[in-house]
Amino acid sequence: MKLNIAPAKIVSQQSHIVYGKIKVTEHFFDVPKDYSKPDAGTIRVFARSARKHESPIVPDTSKDKQQLPLMCYLQGGPGFGCGPPQHNPLTQTILDKGYELLYLDQRGTGLSTPITASTLQMRGDNAVQTRYLKLYRADNIVRDCEAIRKALTADYPEEKQKWSIAGQSFGGFCSLTYLSFYPEGLRESFIFGGLASLTADADEVYRRTYKRTVERNQAYYAKYPEDVERVKKIMNYLQRFGDGKIKLPSEGSLTRRRFQQLGIAFGGHGGLDSVHDIVLRAATDIDAFGHLTRTSLSTIDYAASFDDALIYAILHEPIYCQGEGPANWSAHRIISDFPAFDLDKKDGAPIYFTGEMIYPHMFEDYSELRQVEDVANRVAAETDWPKLYDVEQLARNEVPVYAAAYVEDMYVDFELSMETARRVKGCKVFATNVLFHNAVRSRMDEVVKQLFALRDDVVE
Repeated sequence: MKLNIAPAKIVSQQSHIVYGKIKVTEHFFDVPKDYSKPDAGTIRVFARSARKHESPIVPDTSKDKQQLPLMCYLQGGPGFGCGPPQHNPLTQTILDKGYELLYLDQRGTGLSTPITASTLQMRGDNAVQTRYLKLYRADNIVRDCEAIRKALTADYPEEKQKWSIAGQSFGGFCSLTYLSFYPEGLRESFIFGGLASLTADADEVYRRTYKRTVERNQAYYAKYPEDVERVKKIMNYLQRFGDGKIKLPSEGSLTRRRFQQLGIAFGGHGGLDSVHDIVLRAATDIDAFGHLTRTSLSTIDYAASFDDALIYAILHEPIYCQGEGPANWSAHRIISDFPAFDLDKKDGAPIYFTGEMIYPHMFEDYSELRQVEDVANRVAAETDWPKLYDVEQLARNEVPVYAAAYVEDMYVDFELSMETARRVKGCKVFATNVLFHNAVRSRMDEVVKQLFALRDDVVE
């Protein structure tokens, strides 16, 4: 739903020069907690902007030099903040193209009024917490963007007040919401692995992604056939010792189902190898000592942890909800249609890892998630979810859109992505079967080059 958005209040701006000859400015803004009730309180949102730091002999202080075209980066997730710009390989490439790049910590992430078990509980009882969490989807993230854009460009000439956006994964979902409701604020949109379906519900999404996850498991065991028996050995060990009695350094429980979630890594470059390293270490521990050492437990804990990502765990399924109808733990319900993921299979087949799915039992196995189990169940049962996309507006879209779509994407179904591309007027797509979901980080030069080529080259 489109609402009138007032400029955000700029609370503070502090600049620093960091390595790489980059000037980083740290911004804090106050924005409405609920844009439908703008007088009902604010939250604080954080962002870092980056631009080239230059020391010319004769400084150019003209507005043209100071008012560079802005690009806002929308992080994947949901529920993850942005690190310092100098640590992201994208920064220098975008600065070299003449932009000032703003990394936004989406509401509830990073330093933007972060949501943890303790900060969520400060909001009130579980019913209040549930209503509060519903304000943390793409619709309000985009409204925050518009409020911040208006604040940062208030003294820019009108022709410079629009900005560009770059969305990775869930950031691409947000980009489509932006294009749906506030296209007047956009100059252009770059989307990396984030062409979400405009109409598919969570059940359809997970039916498709489970199939892709099966394929990635097959690729894993084809590359590391020796891990078939190693994984079985680890799972037998966990079951023999009580399947959850073993505690991780985070105080979470190491169950078989938690170990199975390591497959979330299969969707990125190097993911098969990283899971193999964990399996190799754990199986070697069991062979040598009869138990998992602290190093193995720490590695498992770090590799599949959702304690620092409450928004991801609670809102991952509702990002697909529009209109009436609950998510109702979709991935948990759908998995029974895929016996390949059965941990107790009797046919001797390999044990398959799951992917990006969220399950209700995670709110038993993870120490931080245990504290919000009731709230998570309430959110999963919610039926009233606002529309995230305006299909008619996207069909008449006038903002240039350049998107990368990955045939082998384990998280965002390629066929649904291409269907969306056809429904967004003017969307140009670079499609490839040799890059994976995290290409904007692991193969940044290649994928960014392709999208800017879509913008700059003549397409016949």
